[in-house]
Amino acid sequence: MSKTRGDSSQLRARQRLGKYRIERRLAQGGFAYVYQALDTIEGVRVALKMPHQYNVTASMLDTFQREARLVAKLDHPNILPLKDASFIDGRFVITCRLGERTLADRLKNRIAFDTALQLIEQMIDGVAYAHRNKIIHCDIKPENMILLSDGRLQLMDFGIAKVAQRTIVKTMIASGSGTVGYMAPEQAMGRPSARSDVFSLGLIAYKILTGHLPEWPFDWPHSGYATLKRKVHPDLIAVIRRSLEMRPIHRYRDAIDLLKAFRVVKARSLKFAHRHRP
Repeated sequence: MSKTRGDSSQLRARQRLGKYRIERRLAQGGFAYVYQALDTIEGVRVALKMPHQYNVTASMLDTFQREARLVAKLDHPNILPLKDASFIDGRFVITCRLGERTLADRLKNRIAFDTALQLIEQMIDGVAYAHRNKIIHCDIKPENMILLSDGRLQLMDFGIAKVAQRTIVKTMIASGSGTVGYMAPEQAMGRPSARSDVFSLGLIAYKILTGHLPEWPFDWPHSGYATLKRKVHPDLIAVIRRSLEMRPIHRYRDAIDLLKAFRVVKARSLKFAHRHRP
């Protein structure tokens, strides 16, 4: 892994940070490091997210603290709650429960259609709840969704992602052959909204159902469309397509509207899949 600014502040396995004992680094992004750690008081494993030291400014902390207070009020089975957000040994640390694996890990293997619809509904439901509370996520992707042992999906980084986006300049790949990941085009140009979250949800739903991630410039039909058409009821395809409209005004207004549309077609989609099961 290439070195970046802030590498000198990385933590090592078995290093102590307050009551936490670091076990391993889980991820590194442009905004923060994520570590698996043992809470030596409660005896449970947690995920610790620590913004890079060079990103921790007074302005960023003030913004995050306001966001954290909003996120702390979110209470939904498909949203991962913040366990703690505080300074520990001079570092700003965001603590969450540790899931079994992320949706990104789960997508490495085949997913049954019934399970796919359950995962899609859960992620939309979580975002819809946030939208009802006037909170947009800004960084919806499989890496920001954890799966629990009971099959429940929980979205994480609400509010945190919003602050990260303000802190880091994100640009859209405009070569015509690359991908912008799970980010809506207008969001990559600095104009995120609830409709941007809808676009990200549409991309993930498409990948869950086909194994393919649509790429910029997002011309329909996308790679994997033959698989989608074979497995998925036309009404559900229409819902996904509307979520992926390039112009935000043509998408669902928010995840609340998307959830309503999804639930209308869910039952007939299951029947369709069972009839066409090989």
